[in-house]
Amino acid sequence: RARLEEASVILGSATPTMESYSLAKLGAYKLWELPVRPDGMDMSEVSIVDLREELRMGNRSIISKELYDMIEDRLNKKEQIMLFLNRRGYAGFVSCRSCGHVMKCIHCDISLSEHKNGMLVCHYCGYEIAMPKTCPECNSKYIAAFGTGTQKVEEAVKKMYPTARTLRMDMDTTSKKDGYEKILSQFSNGEADILIGTQMIVKGHDFPDVTLVGVLAADMSLYANDYRACERTFQLLTQAAGRAGRGTEKGEVFFQTYRPEHYSIQTAAEQDYKSFYKQEIAYRQLLGYPPAVHLLAVLVSSLNETCADRLTEKLKQSAMKAGSSMGIQVLGAGKATIGKINDYHRRVVYMKHE
Repeated sequence: RARLEEASVILGSATPTMESYSLAKLGAYKLWELPVRPDGMDMSEVSIVDLREELRMGNRSIISKELYDMIEDRLNKKEQIMLFLNRRGYAGFVSCRSCGHVMKCIHCDISLSEHKNGMLVCHYCGYEIAMPKTCPECNSKYIAAFGTGTQKVEEAVKKMYPTARTLRMDMDTTSKKDGYEKILSQFSNGEADILIGTQMIVKGHDFPDVTLVGVLAADMSLYANDYRACERTFQLLTQAAGRAGRGTEKGEVFFQTYRPEHYSIQTAAEQDYKSFYKQEIAYRQLLGYPPAVHLLAVLVSSLNETCADRLTEKLKQSAMKAGSSMGIQVLGAGKATIGKINDYHRRVVYMKHE
């Protein structure tokens, strides 16, 4: 479009993708940098809380002792707080502690999430069933939810700070018309003290009264089955840290994590993109991932599992035969990250080339 209009394109981000920054370093993009915040505001001070230590001290709460004290302090000062969790729903997966069976969606290859209304819901296709009283595999009564969701965080916060006014912002609370704008304007107008939410609360919002941001599970996105997991973790944490201290008061940020030594978390705490890029690009070059190499993903989906498997294997063999002389490396064929969505079986073949 820019070529047609003879226009310029500006890609603006505090956390550019590895591909964009790599192209800028190669000179394909012109790099412009903004090393300081507008009006000379100081960057927020970031503290990393080791949840392993919290556990050793007997704290099994969602909120660490340090963050608990800081929330109390901000509430007394009539300042606002944001609590970020990269999860949705009341809890994580539901499983049986006797036999290990996990409650999964019958249409998609993922676990169901428990919601407050007692239903188990699939976040991909919307399938839902009532929470079983006993395990469908072994009839054990020891079936329960594991993990933490935004609703659970909201409940815990209301118990800890009964006088605080809280708002929750996730896919469930913003699904109605104007739900998103309504929650943001309430928080912006000072009608709530604490905003709890998923990644939609950390993307570019400007609330001058927010002086404290708590990231409750900083390392959760590190475990995604994706070579970009570290990059996405760094981006989310840096964006979350940028929400605090945008007014006259300096901001403070807390990253709660079981992996305090991880470079994504360390560099995000320092808000040092260049240091993150240096470590991440070395990993990408070592393992042959973009932007060090080009990667093509071919997705096959079919209602018939046998057809999906057969075609994927055929594609793989054809690619290996045609690509061997050109130095193309073929990976797969196997299940996609989510192997089944809405009854469609999903398979993938990857091809790599310098």
